[in-house]
Amino acid sequence: MTAVPLIPGMALEVGLAIVILVVLLGGLALRGPDKRRIGVVAAVGLVILLGLAFRVEPGSVLFRGTFVQDELAIFAKRLFLVATILGVLASLNLRAETFARRATEYYVAMLASLLGMFILASARELILLFVAFELMSIPLYVLSGFRKREGEAVEAALKFFLIGTVSSALIAYGLSFIYGIALTTDLAGVVGALQDGHPLLILGMVLALGGLGFKIAAFPFHMWVPDTYEAANTPFVAWLSVAPKAAGFVVMFRLYLEGVGNPVLLWVPLMTGLAAVTIVAGNLMAIPQQNIKRLLAYSGIAHIGYMLVGFAAVSVNGVAMMLFYLVAYLFGNMGAFFVVEAVAQADGSEAISAYKGLAQRSPVLALCMLLFLLSLGGIPFVAGFWAKLYVFWAAAEQGLYWLVLLGAILTVVALFYYLLVAKRMYIDAPEQMQPVPVPRLLGLCIFVCAVGVVVMGLYPRPVVMAALRAATGLF
Repeated sequence: MTAVPLIPGMALEVGLAIVILVVLLGGLALRGPDKRRIGVVAAVGLVILLGLAFRVEPGSVLFRGTFVQDELAIFAKRLFLVATILGVLASLNLRAETFARRATEYYVAMLASLLGMFILASARELILLFVAFELMSIPLYVLSGFRKREGEAVEAALKFFLIGTVSSALIAYGLSFIYGIALTTDLAGVVGALQDGHPLLILGMVLALGGLGFKIAAFPFHMWVPDTYEAANTPFVAWLSVAPKAAGFVVMFRLYLEGVGNPVLLWVPLMTGLAAVTIVAGNLMAIPQQNIKRLLAYSGIAHIGYMLVGFAAVSVNGVAMMLFYLVAYLFGNMGAFFVVEAVAQADGSEAISAYKGLAQRSPVLALCMLLFLLSLGGIPFVAGFWAKLYVFWAAAEQGLYWLVLLGAILTVVALFYYLLVAKRMYIDAPEQMQPVPVPRLLGLCIFVCAVGVVVMGLYPRPVVMAALRAATGLF
């Protein structure tokens, strides 16, 4: 393999590796106790990479087919970059002294995890896939316990690490069965072996799916989510709630759908069941929550269930609408977490009661939060409405009417706890009248997310078409 096709084919990965090196060396060179400025370098590098991602041409196949730069990989990498840029910018306003001192470690870990996601999106070989998963996951354990002087952060990070380790072991165990029957680590060879329907091969794929269930936080593999979300810093949680889960879904597309043919129907009953229990459990467990981050954690589990409705359709439209859902979820969910960070910095509380009278104190911030909640709830005409409608439509095309009905009913349940927060903001009297100060960069992130949910709600076509192009190559 010559270097000429290698560099263009891996331009994003090579560029990100250079950004990581620059951030690391720049952080080491910075004097003084506050090293948060190095995050600006990381953000600028990521913006340049995002511009490059819109110029990368699909079609590169490297290392004898183990690494591909197709439409799906490019779509996923653009999503990862947008989420990471927002996460980095929002984290520049974190006030903790330990964060200011160790900011270089924080950004290097985040970028290293992003590199794992990049490789994961393009991997078409089992060993590369597993190694990329670990490259993505290990920095996440470090980042979730970054505020190590706080007991809750250490406990949540340990829980995340232990459950993540079990999920990695489950994936490795499943992949060993797959290799043992297929006698190859190449995904194309695995697909060929699946045509024979060997029970041990199917067992291996089911075990791997269980491990992936931990990564995407589907029920009943969700145990790490609420505690980790509550204890970790909010900008990181906003990023964690989107980017790694999107990477997990891309792996599921590669392993269970790409080129599989008729055996793909094996996964319909399993995916429909997983989607149903995840939707029900996530929404019902969100109702009694009094902490806004725990509410968004359980809400996020429910949204994973809605995305799995599209997966259960095992069609081009189903996968495409899942990808569209991920983009809508990125803006809606990350935006909600950024508002949570602004309120927490001002009032020192993450309780839902802290939002009483927010519309009177900071009407623009309250309006942004309302837009994010309406998008997450699937109300017309913001991005989340089209996301839910499209995945339900894709499932209905395949005759999964009972799953669509269940999802629609639970969407009404979700509106209850979303509008409960809206009631606090717009109806309850404020406990204090001081406006909520929003740092400039955090305000910029909130604005970008608000524009995203509104524009995608009014004109979803460009993202829908991009998602369809990304999904078409799978079938």
